[in-house]
Amino acid sequence: MSEQRIVIRVRDVMKTDFVSIDGIATVADALKKMKNCKTSVLLVNKRNDDDEYGLINSGDIARHVLAKDRAPERVNVYEIMTKPVISVHPDMDIRYCSRLFATYNLVRAPVLDNKTVIGMVSPNALVLDGLYKIFQ
Repeated sequence: MSEQRIVIRVRDVMKTDFVSIDGIATVADALKKMKNCKTSVLLVNKRNDDDEYGLINSGDIARHVLAKDRAPERVNVYEIMTKPVISVHPDMDIRYCSRLFATYNLVRAPVLDNKTVIGMVSPNALVLDGLYKIFQ
């Protein structure tokens, strides 16, 4: 007799309250937005339908601006962001999503449905929200 496996989907643990910014914004603008919205990661919007999404996080700013003594108001987001980003589908099993995060050392991944970001997922959400649901 086989045991029924509980499947938790990315859509069950993703956060729908993510913050985005345009690539032409300055790092100073990004820092203000991060502080005001209490987040360390911003989604960088696509410029057009043929473009891809990007991400900028506080680690990028520390590595490419602070450590190199560059002025945040003179550096654009597009200069230091990660692009393209690895995205996940909302129906993906969180076990596979977790493997993807581990393999590529991801901090966040946008959740795309029909080429539109509907949420963001993090390792914390996968573990704390996902595993919690399994062991409830």
